Amino acid sequence: MLASTAWRRRRILRAAAPLLAAQRELLLDCGAGVRLQGFLSSPAHASGHPVVLLHGWEGSAESLYVLSLAQLLFAQGFEVVRLNLRDHGDTHHLNRELFHSCRLPEVIGAVRALQQRFAGAALQLVGFSLGGNFVLRVAAQAREAGLELARVIAVSPVLDPDETLTALQRGLPGYQRYFVRKWLRSLRKKQAAWPDSYDFSDLARLRDLRRMTAELVRSHTEFPTLDDYLNGYAITGARLARLEVPASILISRDDPIIPFGGLARLARPQALSITVARYGGHCGFFRQLTGPTWIERRILAQLGPGGAAQPAPGAPEVGLRETT
Repeated sequence: MLASTAWRRRRILRAAAPLLAAQRELLLDCGAGVRLQGFLSSPAHASGHPVVLLHGWEGSAESLYVLSLAQLLFAQGFEVVRLNLRDHGDTHHLNRELFHSCRLPEVIGAVRALQQRFAGAALQLVGFSLGGNFVLRVAAQAREAGLELARVIAVSPVLDPDETLTALQRGLPGYQRYFVRKWLRSLRKKQAAWPDSYDFSDLARLRDLRRMTAELVRSHTEFPTLDDYLNGYAITGARLARLEVPASILISRDDPIIPFGGLARLARPQALSITVARYGGHCGFFRQLTGPTWIERRILAQLGPGGAAQPAPGAPEVGLRETT
């Protein structure tokens, strides 16, 4: 909640002015006729591997947590790409088919297109919430997809989508209303962009995330059931077993959306490290209201020279557990 306050928005937008002034729009060919939008900001003297940032569900490249981290990295000399998932930001017109969370091939295609742009420099990926789930799945398929990744960091990633959906429904009433409102706003944009393909008026009356998701799965995906769809993007079980790219999961015990108990059902390849904070909420991890957050300092430390993970400056390891 603190991350979205108007007070913080003003401060972040003011601080991110150099990043935004330097950005260039990229329309990435992801294969199969799919295009995804990104924004590249290159500092005058770039150093280190290029970093790709991926937002959470119904966020965008303009989300405050993305802009805040992007500006911090930009100021440290990183080339930063803020990538939009399909139908996020102002991209509803780019692709006719509707976004869903199992559209992994196009995100792999976007990373491949960026890899070609940054030839000779391995990419580093950072994702938040659903974006964290995506970057871990991309990393798990990096070898077979021909991707050269230096490191992947997932902040509060979706582990078991069914558990997350339940948590959203059973948590504080405001959570479900918040996401229903944002999702309906996005669906209306999609309908306006493709009026001959979509009419979400009946769906809008459901006002329940599980029922809405089930209806979208039935009407607009190839999955036979809601459970099949949710299992399709879970990272529990053996989904990460083939992970070879150095990867970190950063998650908190008090996350109201991602039950951290799902960590016990993850495969534990040698390349994966997990940090569990006692407090932090969902993609929050504030130590103070001004300056970089704990999570931003942690990410900057892990994206340091050579991509080697190091303790975050000014962030004692109190209340943390690391497992490799």
